[in-house]
Amino acid sequence: MNAFSYSAAFITFFSVVGPPKVLLAFAGLAQVHPVSQMRTIALLSSGAAVLVGLVMGITAPWLLNVFHISTAALQLAGGVIFFIYAVGLVLGLHLGSNTTHQDSPDLVSGVRELLMPYVVSPLAMTAVLIEAAARDSFSWRSTVVGAYVSVIALDLICVLLLARILRRTHHATIELLGRLLGLLLAAVGVDLVLDGLSELGVPGLNLRK
Repeated sequence: MNAFSYSAAFITFFSVVGPPKVLLAFAGLAQVHPVSQMRTIALLSSGAAVLVGLVMGITAPWLLNVFHISTAALQLAGGVIFFIYAVGLVLGLHLGSNTTHQDSPDLVSGVRELLMPYVVSPLAMTAVLIEAAARDSFSWRSTVVGAYVSVIALDLICVLLLARILRRTHHATIELLGRLLGLLLAAVGVDLVLDGLSELGVPGLNLRK
């Protein structure tokens, strides 16, 4: 692997699906799941995230070609979905969640809660596809996947180490941090949409940075 390319890809994935964003999702689950179950959920969801990222990264050029998707369209779709999810965080609406698991928490409900923000994060999958398709080289796609897997491994380590602390964090604190993070993530979603529009050639957007 080219060290510079790997580090650049690692930083990209750390910013979109790194511990600062992932730990908050796990903190919410920690309020209703025992520590031992939380660790199992972390292992299962991280394994699923690695599998999804591996498939998407290695097959990125073919996926985009088969579905006739441009990188601009991918940025727009990922940005819109991520924006909607972030607005849900700001408003306290947990989109796609199942609140019934709070009475009898189990592994399935825990993993389901992490599907959107972690296992198939729209922002992370958009980044994987765009980065992997940037160069027509298997070695480059391997570098991208390696960087993504490294970040997921870092997420898993942080969750395993901090599981007890996350469980003791007050619900009001998690709710407050979730809404603040949602505001920032909404801006990221808007920025991704603007990047897609700029790539499509919409005039004036290339002057925004």
